[in-house]
Amino acid sequence: MQRGPFGCLRTGNREKAHKAGEAPPMYPPAAVPKPARGGFAPVLRRGIAAGAVAGVLSGLPSTVHALATGRDPLAAARAAGNLLLPSDASPSALLAAGGVAHVVLSLGWGTVLAVAVRRTSLPPVPLGVAAGAAIAAVDLGLVARSRVGRRWTLIHDLPLAPQAADHLAFGAIAGAVLARRG
Repeated sequence: MQRGPFGCLRTGNREKAHKAGEAPPMYPPAAVPKPARGGFAPVLRRGIAAGAVAGVLSGLPSTVHALATGRDPLAAARAAGNLLLPSDASPSALLAAGGVAHVVLSLGWGTVLAVAVRRTSLPPVPLGVAAGAAIAAVDLGLVARSRVGRRWTLIHDLPLAPQAADHLAFGAIAGAVLARRG
């Protein structure tokens, strides 16, 4: 004999299955809210952790590329600063602003990815890579190379492939952290 949803027997007898002397289980009335599964706080913590780890490690592809080609390894960090400051700001100001922008974006995208992982049955790492590709398309394509992106010349001047690799690495690393943290 199998039990279906709400404890119904899957036989000809459709009575509620319950122990002797107990009232049959009832679905909570609409006025009683259903308990949340952990709430949003655990998802937020996982997202911030994933974004922090991925934010630190995901710049490795473009840094290695810059060092291998003789370019400035801090150019990408200063370019991120161009999101907040004009491109003619001092290099140290752009670098500081780039750090702030990178932290905010990494933690934000990490949290978005944590919510996506929670709401889907897809494995976190492939989902993260797909998210990294989508973020790259938005950041490096729609934003940096559009009319709106004319203001961000430092981002536009970066080599595209290493920056796309950084975004894919971000998604993969964030997905791995989320997979590990459950």
